[in-house]
Amino acid sequence: MKKVLLSVITLSMLVLGTPVFAGTHGTNGQVSGRSVGAAALSLLVWPGLGQAVNDQSYSKNVTHALLGLTGVFRIWSCYDAFVDRQGGVWQNRI
Repeated sequence: MKKVLLSVITLSMLVLGTPVFAGTHGTNGQVSGRSVGAAALSLLVWPGLGQAVNDQSYSKNVTHALLGLTGVFRIWSCYDAFVDRQGGVWQNRI
């Protein structure tokens, strides 16, 4: 049991930096009251909801929702919703 737990923790720490290496080419929008609320939704409820509130494309909403299963992706999705980043879907690598 200890080995499994240690392996999961190690993998989580290694995956933590993945968004940095993703090579996304989105552009930041403006931080507004709506984007702050969207960021809270992405962090606390589920990634992808914040992108939907910010009127992002359907593919970006689905990508964030599916990658939200990793748990670590919530932090990146929160930041993405906070700055209202446009673009950065699968064509641009996430």
